[in-house]
Parts: sequence; structure tokens; C-alpha cells
Amino acid sequence: MPPTSGLLPIREYILVALTAAAVTYLLTGVVRRLAIRVGAIANPRARDVHVAPIPRMGGIGIFLGVAGAMGLAHQLPALSHGFDASFDSVGVLLAAGVISLIGALDDRFELDAWTKLAGQVMCAGILVIFGVQWVSFWVPWGGSGDSFGSVLVLDKNQGALLTVVMVVVMVNAMNFVDGLDGLAGGLGFIAAAATCAFSLGLLDSSGGDVGTYPPALIAATLAGACLGFLPYNFQPAKIFMGDSGSMMIGLMLAGATTSASGRVPYPQFSGKDAIALLSPLVVVAAVLFVPLLDLIMAVIRRTRRGESPFAADKMHLHHRLLEIGHSQRRAVLLIYLWAGILAFGAVSVTLFDDAAALWIIGIGLVLAVVVSIVPRLRSRNQPGT
Repeated sequence: MPPTSGLLPIREYILVALTAAAVTYLLTGVVRRLAIRVGAIANPRARDVHVAPIPRMGGIGIFLGVAGAMGLAHQLPALSHGFDASFDSVGVLLAAGVISLIGALDDRFELDAWTKLAGQVMCAGILVIFGVQWVSFWVPWGGSGDSFGSVLVLDKNQGALLTVVMVVVMVNAMNFVDGLDGLAGGLGFIAAAATCAFSLGLLDSSGGDVGTYPPALIAATLAGACLGFLPYNFQPAKIFMGDSGSMMIGLMLAGATTSASGRVPYPQFSGKDAIALLSPLVVVAAVLFVPLLDLIMAVIRRTRRGESPFAADKMHLHHRLLEIGHSQRRAVLLIYLWAGILAFGAVSVTLFDDAAALWIIGIGLVLAVVVSIVPRLRSRNQPGT
């Protein structure tokens, strides 16, 4: 029987997440050996940080962890009813499998950008076919009376287009930040955990309605799988997740967010809740802002010097952190800190008292700034600098 009103299946979600972590951890070693056998190896390039060839295609292990956890959830009495109420979880799992396969082919044969883009759009289409698409969207204008903002109701074509755009953006964004050992996996865990927390808030506000189960389940399985992969991927990495992992993480984050969007009771929720709903996008946007700015400035500098604007360089955020004196591990942990403050800060505004949440966010941001600039301050205070 499904849970009664007010009773949330928290233990079941924890069990599913731990199962995803365990399956991913146990199978990633097998995937590593397979990657070496088929020649899916990341050889060092000028813009890379690693100096020795390392197998990739680790995203297959992450997907297997997600699939195993989804299978367990389908057998648990408390969560199985969510599959009857919605096809969201099945649609996301199928799309994740397809995009992982496309990524695995790229990890081995290095597909061209247009082929990968076509595959990303196709996987977004799978989500739409299974009903995972935006149906309404909060905007901060058009409110009346005491209400702040208004809700745009989207037709099927508009919702499908927004879903495709979000999937493509998230997939490529996660692929873009996959530049240091453990970076994409850790960011995937943080964003998925924040999305799961927000989705549990939606589930609680709905009184335990089984129709609200999918987004929390999608996020919980992804968070667990990312956590299970990190022991292999944290510096020094034994295997990279490759495009098979980074693209799948981006797709599942977009799928969880999109699934949650259709279950937000907008008459009860406000603009701050819409911000929390988009927390994965906030995380990725924050992480991408500096490297994108660096890249633009690098292109301008090279163009002015008469060089090719497409030459490889080390201008990303993680490269900058290494440059000012952070180690690889500390740079990754620092980005984790920034991402965690942004993601859970956005979610905490919807779950806790506004003033307390803002104070915590403010203190966290100050701490992050101080930790970020400490190496540079030390170098300036050293004699002879």
C-alpha cells in the first residue's frame, strides 16, 4: 500500500541511493577493465591536467548503478506505486541509457560534435515522449495584488522545446566542467542531492501523493551513483567517467528538474521556490561563468595576437585555481564548496526560515571567498614576491 498522508518514504529513498552507490562502486572496476580492453583511453593533451593515459567510459558504471537502484525501487512496496502513477522514471532511465551508449561510443571513437548534438536532442525527445516535459513556468512579472510574479502555462510544443533546450544545455554544461579528477562526479552528487531535497519538500507539501515520487527517485539514484563512482575518480583517478558519464548526469539532472516542475503547486509556492527548482541550473551556471569568461578573454587575446581563436588553452576555472596555488584536490573541494552553498542555499530558502537561510548562505559565501584567495594572499606576503 502507498504511504498514508504525511508519511514520507525517506528510508526507502536512502536505501535506493545507497544501492546505487554500492552497485556503481562494485561494477566500475569491471567497467575499467572493459575500457582498457576496448581501447577507451584518455591520452594526455596540452589542455589536460593528467599526465598519464587513464581509461574512461566510467559513465557506464554510473548508469548501471542508477538502473540497479531503479529496479530495486520498482520492487519496494512504498515506491513501486510511483511507477504506476507516472512514466517519468522509466523515461529518464531509458534516455539515460541511450545517452550513456552515445557517450561510450564517443569515449572510444571520439564522435564529432554534430553527431553528439543529434544524440542529445534524440534523448531529450525520449523524455518528451514519456511525458517528461515542462508544463508551466514561473516568471517574476505579471503578478496581481499580493502575488509576486505569474505562471506561464505552456502548450505541448512550447513545453517540448523548453525541455529539449534544457537537456542540451545541462548535458553540455556537465561535459564542460569535467576537467579535474572527481569534479563532474562531485558536482553531480551535490546538484542531485539538492534536487532530491527540494523534491522531498514537494512530496511533503502534497501529503505523500505517489504522483510526486518520480523527481525525488531520479535525483536519489543519481546522487547515489555519483557518490559510488567518486572513490575511483577522485584524484588520483583510476578511471574517468568520460562523455558516457558527464552527459548522462546532465540529462538526469534536467529530467529530475523537469519532472519536479510539473508537480509544483504554484498557488502555494512563490518565486523563491522556482529558484530552488532550478538549483541544478544555478549550480552549473555558477561553475561555468568564470571558465566561459576566461575562454572569451583568451579568444580575444589570441585573436589580437594573430593566433587561432580555437587553440587549446588552460583558461578554465579549475586551471585558474591551480594557477593561484591550490592543489588539484583542494581546487575540486573548493568548487564543491561553492556549488554546495549555491545549491543547498537555494533549496534552504524554500524549506527553512528565510532570515536564517540567508544568514547561513552569507556566512558560507564569505568562507568560500576567504578560502579561495588564501594561496594568493600567502604568495604576496612571501619575501621577494
